[in-house]
Amino acid sequence: MTQLHLAVALDGAGWHPDAWRDPAARPQDLFTAGYWKGLVAEAERGLIDFVTIDDSLTIQSADHFAPDDRVDQVRGRLDATLIAARVAPASAHIGIVPTVTATHTEPFHVSTAIATLDYVSTGRAGVQIRVGGLGGETALFGRREFPAISLDNLQDPAIQQLIAERFDEAADFVEVVRRLWDSWDDDAEIRDAATGRFIDREKLHYIDFEGRWFSVRGPSITPRPPQGQPVVTALGHGTVPYQLAARAADVLFVTPHDPAGARDILAEVDGRPSLVFADLIVLFGGHDPAFFSDAKIVAGTAGQIADQIEELHQLGYAGVRLRPGVLPTDLTAITDQLVPELQRRGLFRTSYAESTLRERLGLAPLTTGALR
Repeated sequence: MTQLHLAVALDGAGWHPDAWRDPAARPQDLFTAGYWKGLVAEAERGLIDFVTIDDSLTIQSADHFAPDDRVDQVRGRLDATLIAARVAPASAHIGIVPTVTATHTEPFHVSTAIATLDYVSTGRAGVQIRVGGLGGETALFGRREFPAISLDNLQDPAIQQLIAERFDEAADFVEVVRRLWDSWDDDAEIRDAATGRFIDREKLHYIDFEGRWFSVRGPSITPRPPQGQPVVTALGHGTVPYQLAARAADVLFVTPHDPAGARDILAEVDGRPSLVFADLIVLFGGHDPAFFSDAKIVAGTAGQIADQIEELHQLGYAGVRLRPGVLPTDLTAITDQLVPELQRRGLFRTSYAESTLRERLGLAPLTTGALR
């Protein structure tokens, strides 16, 4: 059996809604660089492949479709890409994957931000593409309007068409981002003081992308990233987002809740994208697991959680993305208890070897011009 990939999803005080009230939690530090630096360092101590940093354009809400007025849960967050840029230089091996929302934002800006993160991290950057359009996002920008979406009208054909269009837009968004990453040849920078030529202008290329949602000429203002193509990831819960991942992503996060569902998802995605990770919320005891989540909640000992992970790996999942219920408690338990258990079973690495995130995930390198 091939070795397992492990990612950790970081969000606020953890994925349990009451995580911030845990005695070991640090709610007063959530908006400090030191807090995030410490979490990433802990994940790196556990030899985790990469961390994702959650984000959205609207404030957190217990209602997926609209803002709420709750004051008993964490509200407010820092920008994920800026967190990533701050913590990356303080780490040495772990991949750093912030979340960005494709809806309402410009692919040119995202391409330069993630390319810069790839330089700052020396080839360990990725991005999680999120599709927006809910919870009042349009009012933050004022450029277009979407009808309100709720559970009551979710299956309406017009709403389903709108959702499909947002995912089509996200696929074009990623296409633009990738082409911009590829718009400089690897050897475009000459830096020859004697001739006064810093770059070879012939090795910078217009992308001339024309689509329904974007018209981008290029080239990028940032040279080709160290990885060539930073790793693109996406979270999906059904056919439409799976199609986005097949078109645009290297890694797809999915949320199976039982073995039958896990098999069905793998059958539907059918080998696209390259890697499929199952998401699990993990609680190492002491917290009530009875709360709603899109992902399966697994509460128990390291051995019990390892059993769930091993089963998913045997079914064909390349990796598992762990969402710690309570930070830093459950992240430390992942490092100190779960990782050693997975190593004992021969499922997980005992050291870092590869220098870039693409190499660690076994993703093929892309040569200059591959996307032109």
